[in-house]
Amino acid sequence: MESIRVLLVDDDPFIRESLKFILEMNESVQVAEALADGRQAYEYVCGHAGQIDVVLMDIRMPHCDGVEGTRLIKEREPDIRILVLTTFDDDDYIIEALKNGANGYMLKNVSPDRILEGIKAVAQGNMLIHPDIAKKLSSFLRSPDGNARIQKKAPQDWGLTAAEWRVVQKIAEGLSNKEIAGALFLSEGTVKNYITEILHKLELRDRTQIAIFYLKNEAQLKSDQ
Repeated sequence: MESIRVLLVDDDPFIRESLKFILEMNESVQVAEALADGRQAYEYVCGHAGQIDVVLMDIRMPHCDGVEGTRLIKEREPDIRILVLTTFDDDDYIIEALKNGANGYMLKNVSPDRILEGIKAVAQGNMLIHPDIAKKLSSFLRSPDGNARIQKKAPQDWGLTAAEWRVVQKIAEGLSNKEIAGALFLSEGTVKNYITEILHKLELRDRTQIAIFYLKNEAQLKSDQ
């Protein structure tokens, strides 16, 4: 199995080098570079197309933070997975990063093993969103400032079948393809086919956007009740 190629981004040199040292102790991870802000990360990605699997991105950095860095990278290389590192009081930053395409977040104070697990999870196509953040994101999208008014509410109005909608729900819950297959009694191949069709019908680029689409749709339904 090939190593997961990781780009570290944190403005604190001690954290940056510590993470690099810890991750490089595991043979399943290869640290490509360790950089100080989102702009540097974007420029590195531009110069090393196809050579990065996961960006481990600090959320708060001077010059170019993780929110903007995520937007820049995802617009250029949507297939790169971005895992945001944050602290307890960064909910608003997390929501903005997720809206920009981040594939999940982890708290900085978790153990090195948890960070490694998180990197592997997003590399495999999973999402890491704590339920509390999902609720806050849903609440934000339901508010007038969320700018999330949706005219079509029923799955069929979006061209989705009932089976595809169930897959959308499971993606929003953060389940992997294997977990979705087990929950819905499908093969992993069938789940992948469903996801490909869902992305096509909704004109979205990845699982994170599917999850946010679902939260927007659910938020609109609740606000109209």
